[in-house]
Order: sequence, then structure tokens, then C-alpha cells
Amino acid sequence: MKSARGMDFIPQLVTLGRTQNLPKVSIKGRDEYLAYERELALMSAKEKRNYEKPYIVEKAGKLRNDTIRYQYLVPFESWMKDARLDVQRDECGCGETALMNIEEFGKVTLERVWTPYVVVPQFAYLQPKAEEIKQRDIQAECFLDFEVNKVNIRPEYMNNPQELAKIRKMIDELKSDPNVKVNRLDIIGYASPEGTLAANKRLSEGRAMALRDYLAYGYDFPRNQYYIVFGGENWDGLEKALETFELEYKDEVLDIIRNIPIEKGRETKLMQLHGGTPYRYLLKYIFPSLRVAICKVNYEVRNFSVEEAKEIIKTRPQNLSLNEMFLVANTYPTGSKEFIDVFETAVRMYPQSEIANINAATAALSRNDLVLAERYLGMVNSNKNLPEYNNAMGILMLMKGDYELSKKYLKVAEQSGLDAARGNLEELVKKKANAAEMRKNSK
Repeated sequence: MKSARGMDFIPQLVTLGRTQNLPKVSIKGRDEYLAYERELALMSAKEKRNYEKPYIVEKAGKLRNDTIRYQYLVPFESWMKDARLDVQRDECGCGETALMNIEEFGKVTLERVWTPYVVVPQFAYLQPKAEEIKQRDIQAECFLDFEVNKVNIRPEYMNNPQELAKIRKMIDELKSDPNVKVNRLDIIGYASPEGTLAANKRLSEGRAMALRDYLAYGYDFPRNQYYIVFGGENWDGLEKALETFELEYKDEVLDIIRNIPIEKGRETKLMQLHGGTPYRYLLKYIFPSLRVAICKVNYEVRNFSVEEAKEIIKTRPQNLSLNEMFLVANTYPTGSKEFIDVFETAVRMYPQSEIANINAATAALSRNDLVLAERYLGMVNSNKNLPEYNNAMGILMLMKGDYELSKKYLKVAEQSGLDAARGNLEELVKKKANAAEMRKNSK
């Protein structure tokens, strides 16, 4: 081949009325090859993106007689089953191609490469009901240290500075929020189990009143917003504390706590157990931590416009209702990162809400997180009849490859009139057919 010349060979799949060109093979003389390299080097990024790259570019040499092996994969289309293979030749680079004078190839036997069908699920989200009045409760525990048989609080005594700071921090955050109105403050006092119930009630109520007086001195809430509550002897706290303690005879202690009623002499049984050894340990190391006071605040949050809620969710998401978060999510493109993030925030703020868990599961499915989706759906108990729940379960099972169970869930959702479920049933049919073909062709 002359140095300034080149030739392109263009394979084509051809049927009556349909032709598909495959990447060409270019053979170039020395000068033509150098010109081609310069052209590539001078291309802009946009030109490179739009450039139709040849299968291979070879530099011709004197008396060279080589074979170029050509293998190229194209997505199968039904018209290709009757295609033949032509090779056209462009000797001038001008696009005027002529059929080569070569042996007829005839009909092509195509090797069909099966790839897994990628499901395109249709998701359905639930809009939560709007809250006319958004009432919230928040609480903080503090383990105050009192002098023996005294009920007045000494703020500087032992661990009291750190413990009182917990409650002050909670109240200060509420008072500094202009969107919040405090309705009431419950001061709940718990007693450790030793002694009589009457004495424990008197002592815990006295200590709760001391905490109320401490707060009333520091804050301007009306006195009638404070409520003193006797929480009782803190047996629940004792059982929980024992989970983290290594105590001899612990199983026997727990058995008494769980199975002997208070009025049937639970404390006496503990005192008699193994000569009182475990009881003395409880008295010294665990009972002091059971004398806890809880401050629970009930408050209201005003309702927000969608634009306000988009800002509030970034700083105080707990001030938004599930409905407000849903409206925020729908200001973003469905399936976008911002859209998904809102539903994950919602379930973090309302972990017990089954609606929040269904929506969070659906959002997790949209980013192919099957583990998280299954965990959220596992939180749903009383709303398993909802079509959105069944649609999400159907998608989850489809993605996990359990086609029969997927069909069962999607049928329930479809019968409830959910359009997304109908689309997912169509996806299920495609996926099952594809899976069957792949199994058949793998044998």
C-alpha cells in the first residue's frame, strides 16, 4: 500500500430493509497513519467523545500478509436471526463504498450471548396523615446525689453538676426554639427497692419536688405547668442494671425479681437468698443508681410550609411531622439522593412508625440496598395489608430471586388497585423468562 493511502473494511449485518454497520478495520500507509495520529492528538474532549472509533487501525508494511481476527459483540435483536454478513471497502476515505469482490458469506449463524435482565421496578410511597397539632414528649434522666435522708438539692454536690446539666440542656434547647411551646413538665421520681413502699414514696416525691423547685428557680414556666409523679420502686431499672453486672447468684436474683410479686415478699426473698450476700451487694453497688429523677417535657411545634420545612429538616428534623417530611421529599426528583435522604431521616426520627418504615424500605430498594429494605419491612406488623407494603415486599423478593413469593405479594398489591404493582408483575414475567433462557443456555 502506498504511504499516503489507506483502506477501510466495514463489516455489516444485512437483511431486507435493515443494515447495521459494525466497527471498521482501517489499514493505512505510513504517511496516512501519521496523519491519523496527529488528528487524534488534536481532537477536543467533545470531539473524542463523538468520535466513532474503528475496531482496529493497522499500519501497512511492505510485502505484509497478515490475518486480523475480528470479534465483536452486539445486543441481539430479532431481525438479526435472518441476517447475512457483508464487508464493504472504502479505498479513498470519501465514504463511497463498493461491495468487495469476495466469496459470499451467506446467512450468519449468530452466537447469542444471554445477559441477566435488569429489573426496572416501580416504587410506591405512602403519604402519612397530617397532624393538626404536633405534640411531642422529650425526657432526660438524672441521677442526683442527696445527703442521707435529705431531699434538698445541692447543685455542687458530688455528681450533681453533670446530672443537672442534662436536664438544663434539654430545656434550654426547647426554650431557644421559637417554633416550640412548652405545655407541661412532669417530674417523675423513682426509689430504690429497700425499705417500705410508703417511705420510698415519701422520699422520692420529696426529691422530685426538690428538682421542681430547682427548675422553677431557673426558668419562668408557670408553677401549674409542673407535675410531680411517683414512679414507684425502680425494679425495672434493677433488672436492666443486672444485665451489665457480674454478680454471684445473678440468675437466682433475676428469677425472684421476675416471678415473685412485690406484695408476696419479693424484697424479703432477696434478703434471705444465700444469707443475704447478693442483697448486700445490690444495696451497696446498684441501689444508689436506681434513685433516679426524670424530667419529661410535653410541648407543641407549629406547622411549617414546604419551603420552611426544607430548611428545618437540616437543623431540627424532630420538629417536622411525617407528612411534612413527605412533602419535602416530593420537592426533589423521585429516586434522587435528596429524595431518599428525606425518607431515611423520617424513619430515624420516627423509628416506631410503620408508614415511615415502609417508605424507608422503598427508598432503600430504589438504591438496591436489600439488607436495609428487609430490616425496615421487618418492623411492619399492623399494616401488612397496605398495597405499598406488599409492593415493596414483592420488589424485594423479585430482587432476591424468589419469584413465586414476589408474585404473591405483587398480586395482593395489584388487587388493591396499585398501578405500580401491575408494572412490577410485568417486570417479574420478563425476569422469569430471562432466567429460564439463561439456565437453558448454560447447559
